[in-house]
Amino acid sequence: MRHRIAGRQLSRTSEHRIAVRRNLAASLFEHETISTTIQKAKEVKAFAEKLITLAKKGTLSARRQAISMLGNRRIVSYEDGKAVGKGTVIGKLFSEIGPRYLDRAGGYTRIIRLALRRLGDNGELALLQLVGKEQAPEEKKTKRKGAAKKSTRKKAKAELAAKTSAKSEEAGSQQ
Repeated sequence: MRHRIAGRQLSRTSEHRIAVRRNLAASLFEHETISTTIQKAKEVKAFAEKLITLAKKGTLSARRQAISMLGNRRIVSYEDGKAVGKGTVIGKLFSEIGPRYLDRAGGYTRIIRLALRRLGDNGELALLQLVGKEQAPEEKKTKRKGAAKKSTRKKAKAELAAKTSAKSEEAGSQQ
């Protein structure tokens, strides 16, 4: 019986399970959204939220705790076929992600179930994302349909007038 044993086994040894958790959390902080199975996403979610809470503190001891829990993997991107270093995962966690959630008490991640199944073992897939990268809210709609059409027409006319005036200025400066 598994009384008082927390966490999922995920059919792995304890060392492999820890490595998977660290790698998924590091990828989440690097890319801010990852696709994985639902079980792995649920397991990594609690680990990632603990690390973000440490990053909100921002102290040296919190940084050292995060490094011991996660490791300090480098972030590398490839530009023109060459590897370019963009910093480290802990650096991004403490400089960008931690300050983003200072006013939030918890719930830094979300799990979105996907309709897709993984090829091979037909496992259920999910997206694990950091909360807060949503788009800005759109303008409120007016009650009258005609008023909304008129306002968009006015904006379109103003943009067209600005473009034509810019083109005429360019043509005048070239002559």
